[in-house]
Amino acid sequence: MKKYKVCVYAICKNEEKFIDRWYNSIKDADYICVLDTGSTDNSIKKFKELGIKFKKKVIKPWRFDIARNESLKLIPKDTNICICLDLDEIMLPNWKAELLKIWDNNTTRIRYLYNWKLDENDKPLISFYADKIHAYNKYKWTHPVHEVLKPNDNELFKQTDKIIINHYPDQTKSRNSYLKLLELSVKEEPDDDRNMHYLGREYMYYHKWNKCIDTLIKHLNLKNATWKDERSASMRYIARSYIALKRYNEAKMWYQNAIKETPYLKEPYIELTMLHYNLKEYKEAIKYGKKASKINNNNLTYINEIFSKDETLDDILSICYYNIGNKKDGLKHIKKALKINPNNERIKSNKKFFE
Repeated sequence: MKKYKVCVYAICKNEEKFIDRWYNSIKDADYICVLDTGSTDNSIKKFKELGIKFKKKVIKPWRFDIARNESLKLIPKDTNICICLDLDEIMLPNWKAELLKIWDNNTTRIRYLYNWKLDENDKPLISFYADKIHAYNKYKWTHPVHEVLKPNDNELFKQTDKIIINHYPDQTKSRNSYLKLLELSVKEEPDDDRNMHYLGREYMYYHKWNKCIDTLIKHLNLKNATWKDERSASMRYIARSYIALKRYNEAKMWYQNAIKETPYLKEPYIELTMLHYNLKEYKEAIKYGKKASKINNNNLTYINEIFSKDETLDDILSICYYNIGNKKDGLKHIKKALKINPNNERIKSNKKFFE
């Protein structure tokens, strides 16, 4: 097997509860190093106990890209392969053997399978390809938040499903800093389509509906905003904002725009189905729900939504069919929904109305 040295690096603040799990998943690495940005818990003590190389440095004002670039400086110079792995993530077994199998002297970056959200049984709910495995000394991090690796030369990607990282987010951590950092990011690079999309989405999270709409229309008008999946998501978020403003016709129009942009994705069809259902327009809901049912959605990007894979669609269709007096088709969808999630007590209770 080819001999390349692998370093896992991270940034940390008050994450002692994750350190053992994180370390046990990557202890096969040749080097492990962490930039601690101001922990007041026992994180530093844990690093010392485990023999992890660390440095303490407080970043003011806070930016994720600056922190990650500082962590890059800790990586030994004889490293070949770098893995940026947050403390709330783990690498699944056999990652190193798989990495060394596919890496060669020309490789600069690896795309791997990233399970961003899992259920209580570790079944992936949202998965996509991520790319934070990279060659040493060929990248730096950029953007204050939702930071990305920027190459200093040409890139050669390789992709694998055999390297898998699971994400177990700390639900107690606040994302209060994200909005200001995204506003700064867009101010610094107003033509960056990805940042504009993220900023519009963040306004939606904050229920700033008009700002969300205006920002995402800016995103759609950028010349470099060409990725259809992301454009479709912006259209869906605009529609959601119009729903919040009770401007339902505009919402329907934007869902139709999203469907035209990505007819191969379930998400816009399902959201339009949900809107018609909530407006008690059951026949229209069934029309779009049936179209959604025909799409086999194996979309492995961060755009994919849980409701495109769970029982949501069949649940809604069952109720719509019930409301138009078609119990036969309604029962079919009840059974499909329960096959996906047999533990949904409400749907189990609904079943008796169809029998």
